[in-house]
Amino acid sequence: MAAQKTNSLEEVHQSVAITQNATVWKRILAFFGPAYMVSVGYMDPGNWATDLAGGSQFGYTLIWVLLMSNIMALLLQSLSARLGIVRQRDLAQASRDTYSRPVNFVLYFLAEIAIAACDLAEVLGMAIGLQLLFDIPLLWGVSITMLDTFLLLFLLNKGIKKMEAFIIALIAIIGISFLVEMFLAKPDPGQIAAGLVPSIPDSTALYIAIGIIGATVMPHNLYLHSSLVQTRKFDRSAKGIKQAIRYNFFDSLIALNLAFFVNAAILILAAATFYKNGMFEVAEIQDAHRLLTPLLGTEWASILFALALLAAGQSSTITGTLAGQIVMEGYLNLRIQPWVRRIITRLIAIVPAFLTIVYFGEEATGKLLILSQVILSLQLGFAIIPLIHFVSDNRKMKGFAIGKYTKIASWLIALVIVSLNARLVYDEIKGWIETSENPVYLWIFVVPLAVAAALLLLYIIIKPLIEKTMVSPTLVPHIKHIVVKEAEKPIVYSNIAIALDFSTTDEKSIESALQLGGKEANYTIIHVVETVGAMVYGEEIQDFETASDSNYLNDYKNALEAKGYKVTIKLDFGSPKKGIAKLVNEGDFDILILGAHGHHWFKDLLFGTTVDAVRHSIKIPLLIVKN
Repeated sequence: MAAQKTNSLEEVHQSVAITQNATVWKRILAFFGPAYMVSVGYMDPGNWATDLAGGSQFGYTLIWVLLMSNIMALLLQSLSARLGIVRQRDLAQASRDTYSRPVNFVLYFLAEIAIAACDLAEVLGMAIGLQLLFDIPLLWGVSITMLDTFLLLFLLNKGIKKMEAFIIALIAIIGISFLVEMFLAKPDPGQIAAGLVPSIPDSTALYIAIGIIGATVMPHNLYLHSSLVQTRKFDRSAKGIKQAIRYNFFDSLIALNLAFFVNAAILILAAATFYKNGMFEVAEIQDAHRLLTPLLGTEWASILFALALLAAGQSSTITGTLAGQIVMEGYLNLRIQPWVRRIITRLIAIVPAFLTIVYFGEEATGKLLILSQVILSLQLGFAIIPLIHFVSDNRKMKGFAIGKYTKIASWLIALVIVSLNARLVYDEIKGWIETSENPVYLWIFVVPLAVAAALLLLYIIIKPLIEKTMVSPTLVPHIKHIVVKEAEKPIVYSNIAIALDFSTTDEKSIESALQLGGKEANYTIIHVVETVGAMVYGEEIQDFETASDSNYLNDYKNALEAKGYKVTIKLDFGSPKKGIAKLVNEGDFDILILGAHGHHWFKDLLFGTTVDAVRHSIKIPLLIVKN
């Protein structure tokens, strides 16, 4: 049975109507919102530790890294938005349409781990914020974060625009808090400008720069953005789609620049307070909170810092939970009750945080935050690479594929991000091996997983490129060489079915059919797509092989019609044994022409043959043609 096509975030899909006769500014404002929800992922608690470390150790030197990361993020998020706007599929759904079921399951598993790791950082950040503001123990704070699952349900019931307004309000709290912090810290504008000039003082700075990039560009945001843009209902004409792409780019430009301001403000605050006073090792959020009051001379410095952290954690947990829903539904086409799905997503993050605090104490939260960023780094390439492939495919993007220069820039960014994150993962694993009491377990379990991930990434990069080179008429060379030999006898069959498998047997099958029916008969060419994806998703599958098979059927049809024959084509999905019989029994055919290959007897014994299965399932004569 074919899988039913579902919309991304069904409960809010196309829930915001864009009125075409409204003023330009009203249309622009109607499109604004998705990028703000995405931007909170770029200022979540996982970013704070790397920004604090960079500012306290190297002053203003690494501001340029934040700017470069922001430019990278802007391009990648615009690609994600383009995918959702044009194809009306989120990144997870597009992957499901493209890759086989086993590959999709692995990609889903990796994406789920990455989202859990990101959610873990956000849960810890929110718990730390509650502790700093209200002196609540971390365990209680982690438990309280479960409540925002119900806040998410409440906001979604009120509509996506209400949720976006809530997120924007939290962003405003973060922004205002750091504006005040900047006023209190009085940073040096000249040194800030100098920090925009690229430089890496030493290897430690390089490591922190890698961490900043790894913490800034997050994979779950790419899934999230490609879904959220589909909450807008607009004119689906070429002009309307082009307009939607342009307005969403402006949305991303403003929102991500706000995120850049917040990240830069954290780094500048650390530089103007800790670095300036010789405190070069301040990387823990709790330490920064404790030191701000004596250094800046007011308790408001610490209060605003904790308030901004709490707002960042709350906003990020909401969007992280939404990303978990998008990934589950997109990769697995699995729909369960929203409240169940969100509680499961939240528990995946809360349980590790809870157990870590219980067994290792509150001081282990910093290490857990770093671990979450390493996990995110490992998964990042599995979101970026497919995204670039998807938006580069002009056939599926219906004329809205990215241009040559955008494509080059995208691949360069992917190369930089994947290389730097691979370096970060390599360094972390190397450090674990060097400090572990039992490194053999790391060699047995962790290292093979990293190697397997690298091989999968290589496969995802190469597979679409190989498929493009395979798109050639030479795959079915015998179309041009169909031999037409009509028998000089009365027509016996007027409605003939021909089952083809795009092998060399096809030529004889077609020749035999034409001899039986001549130009007066009606011919129906049948083919069954038997990929794993076709068996699972049925007619909803949009992979390369399905598209190729459909093209080949049309090539046969055109070639025969040019010779004066009346031809129709039928494409089915799943098992040829069942699919051919089903199509034949549903039609009014006089005879079926079916090619046979003569497999090895053991394979025939084990799996059975298509010929035998079809022969016992149809009620009309069958002509078996052997090559």
